[in-house]
Amino acid sequence: MRSGPGGISPRDLSPDQLTIDTPEQVSIRFPVAGVGSRFLAILADTALQVIAYGLLILVFVLIATSAPKTAAGAFTHAGEKWLVAGLILFHFAMYWGYFTLFETFWNGQTPGKKLCKIRVIQQSGRQITFFEAMTRNLLRIVDLFPGFYLVGVITMLSNRQHQRLGDLAAGTLVIHERPSNEPIWGGHGPRTITAGAFEPSVPEPSFSLPAFNQLDDLTLPADAVACLTPDDLSVIDRFFSRILDMDLDTRARIAARLAAQMSEKMGLPLAPDAKPERYLESIARQMRTHGR
Repeated sequence: MRSGPGGISPRDLSPDQLTIDTPEQVSIRFPVAGVGSRFLAILADTALQVIAYGLLILVFVLIATSAPKTAAGAFTHAGEKWLVAGLILFHFAMYWGYFTLFETFWNGQTPGKKLCKIRVIQQSGRQITFFEAMTRNLLRIVDLFPGFYLVGVITMLSNRQHQRLGDLAAGTLVIHERPSNEPIWGGHGPRTITAGAFEPSVPEPSFSLPAFNQLDDLTLPADAVACLTPDDLSVIDRFFSRILDMDLDTRARIAARLAAQMSEKMGLPLAPDAKPERYLESIARQMRTHGR
């Protein structure tokens, strides 16, 4: 399986579980969704689409009764073209746009996935973008062939992470969001965190976010990092264990707040071009390096 961005690489522990090792030695576990839960999700989404098509038929009937007609009672040529164009546009939006837009802007979930408590993520563990959502759903018609998602089901049963062709092409997988009762971590070794275990106890900031840019590499002075305590490292770990369950705005606000707090404790000005999450990753990495 390919490595994710930022040095994050996934590895398998069991057919129904994915573990992602971050550069900060934090292992995040994801229970992978199987055929059953995904079938229930697509069933719920299909039911919603059928309802939408039913409403479309009702609208079509209303338009047909009020649209301009010729003397013989048939539609005008222009009216026929507009009706056909509208039907094609609606069908495209429902078949491809429904899944793509929901998964892009609703944290990797459609209403059916939300109901079944599953969602789509990248193989690196990060939230999917429009590109991944579009790619996996454009191939949905291939997974559907010859009917009842037969190709998709066979593909899911043929690989350890239950990925259909669309997932393999887009580099995505579907996970459960059920909570875990496992211990979060112990001692000072590498942490293992189950997705959905707990919320970070970090208050949301009341100030506006500065504009941060991507910063690929960041090395902080050792004496400044030494000013931080194991509790500070624990807070950073708690944040990274829950970022995939946060919406983007909340995630950005908490990251900015944490980065500002850590900079203040270290007595360092926060660089205007530093991205908060990369800044926190660098702090965690250096704290563990110096600890060893």
